[in-house]
Amino acid sequence: MTELPLSSRERILSRIRQAVTDAPEPPATDRSYLSSHTPDDPAGLVDLLHENLADYRALVHRTDTDGLPALLLRLLAARGASTVLVPSGLPAEWLPRADATRIDVTRIHDRAGATARELDAVDSVVTGCALAIAETGTIVLDGGPGQGRRRITLVPDHHICVVRAPEQVVASVPQALPRLDPTRPLTWISGPSATSDIELDRVEGVHGPRTLEVVLLQT
Repeated sequence: MTELPLSSRERILSRIRQAVTDAPEPPATDRSYLSSHTPDDPAGLVDLLHENLADYRALVHRTDTDGLPALLLRLLAARGASTVLVPSGLPAEWLPRADATRIDVTRIHDRAGATARELDAVDSVVTGCALAIAETGTIVLDGGPGQGRRRITLVPDHHICVVRAPEQVVASVPQALPRLDPTRPLTWISGPSATSDIELDRVEGVHGPRTLEVVLLQT
């Protein structure tokens, strides 16, 4: 039987194998590095998260449990939102009914059959999150209760995300990873969606919300 000639890929891999045949074993990797460069101070972590979120052009607010409903409705009113998307599992007390607040915002409950066009017509979306990373100013969503599907935080132009502080705030990415389930649909958000062209002109809202507001809920 005539053997087929080796492909370019096979020839390259063969040369690599020959070159490393007698190579010594690499030294063990030193993994004694720090998992965080931030002091273990809950209040300091929340302050650092606030600072880095703002640096990424997110609009950051602070409130307590009692003040959250009024703040959310005030942010929606300031945006001129007449509709707000509500994911399954969002605490009902976060967005009280209009008859109790005199602020009329129509709540649209997320449904699997909602199209991108329907989601794009929604003025705002309010969600919780899985956790937040102080050193990078990053919010992580995993589709859990109160967060909804990934698309509902990417299509509407205005996203309000509530972070429970300090229990949902970690210092670093290495500290975040053990608390996240890699089989879930993780969305990592650092500020509003933005990109720039070859002339470095920044454009926001290209592949996500143009405006990100983060509420640090002091619990």
